Amino acid sequence: MSILWNKLIRPILFSLDAERAHEIGLTALKTGLASSFADGDQTYSKAMGTEAFGLKFPNPVGIAAGFDKNGVAVNQLASLGFGFVEVGTVTCEPQPGNPKPRLFRLREHRALINRLGFNNDGAVEIAERLRAIDPKCVVGVNIGKNKDVSNDEAAENYLKCFEIVQPVADYVAVNISSPNTPGLREMQKPEALEDLLSTLQEKNRELGAKPLLIKIAPDLTEAEIESIVALAERYAISGIIATNTTIERNGLTAEEVSRCGDGGLSGTPLKKRSTEVIATIYRYSKGRLPIIGVGGIFTAEDAFEKVATGASLLQVYSGFVYGGPSFAGDLSRGLGEILASKGFAKIDEAVGSAAAHSSA
Repeated sequence: MSILWNKLIRPILFSLDAERAHEIGLTALKTGLASSFADGDQTYSKAMGTEAFGLKFPNPVGIAAGFDKNGVAVNQLASLGFGFVEVGTVTCEPQPGNPKPRLFRLREHRALINRLGFNNDGAVEIAERLRAIDPKCVVGVNIGKNKDVSNDEAAENYLKCFEIVQPVADYVAVNISSPNTPGLREMQKPEALEDLLSTLQEKNRELGAKPLLIKIAPDLTEAEIESIVALAERYAISGIIATNTTIERNGLTAEEVSRCGDGGLSGTPLKKRSTEVIATIYRYSKGRLPIIGVGGIFTAEDAFEKVATGASLLQVYSGFVYGGPSFAGDLSRGLGEILASKGFAKIDEAVGSAAAHSSA
């Protein structure tokens, strides 16, 4: 099936506008067509099963927020081999996002640039959609603030969204790091973040606590990451997703930068920096804070590098766009083979193994 994808289907989709191709892909998922192009065997060795923040995952590979923004293909994505699906980013009120075009491929770099701007159906509709399904995998919901809401009112806006989606989510991820909502990344600063986390955790306890995670940017200094880790531990945050897309354009030509314009860069150019951020979080939290590693994962070797650096779970987006329907299953099986070759009986044993080795 991978030959069919590489030789026929991907060239057709890649001849289209990137967002249009994405819409077609989602439609193929919803109708079950995409599943026919994946390896139907989604069984994995026991070594691939893992538990994080109280949830059990059949394998550690998830689809990152941004792919299924409205929760329309959760079980179909699970059928492709994803151990978990993160829906969103969801905002309290529906919003159309930024003007098109707003999604671009950089094929030579195996990368994407997006400035979608949290286009989604809104918390109420998405929560109802999730409530109506019997999910076949762990489902996270990623939440953000509406574009027209000032940072002074952001905590209240997040809170309203959180109240709506928390009951239908296995975990909630708080997006404070998208570069495509003006001022959003200011929410990563200590005072704003402390106010947000305290507000959400208080409501979380009232609703019956579920894992609460935060998603951070790759464009932070080490001191900023240290501060975020300290706040996460103070407010009993369940984990950190590292990382969102980057506003850096290292390795891109002037023509590419000009053609695509503003937005967050994902894919291969993000791989090194996201791994560095994972290592920094792991070091400052002394391995106590679960990390979902995301950024530039295309191969099983990429996945193992993230795990060895400190990631308990993984998320992919660009790798899936380029790799096609069999990507998640192939990645999980390949990672399992690497674990076995290195003598790890469980993926948990490999988490942070590079850090432990370097300090030995």
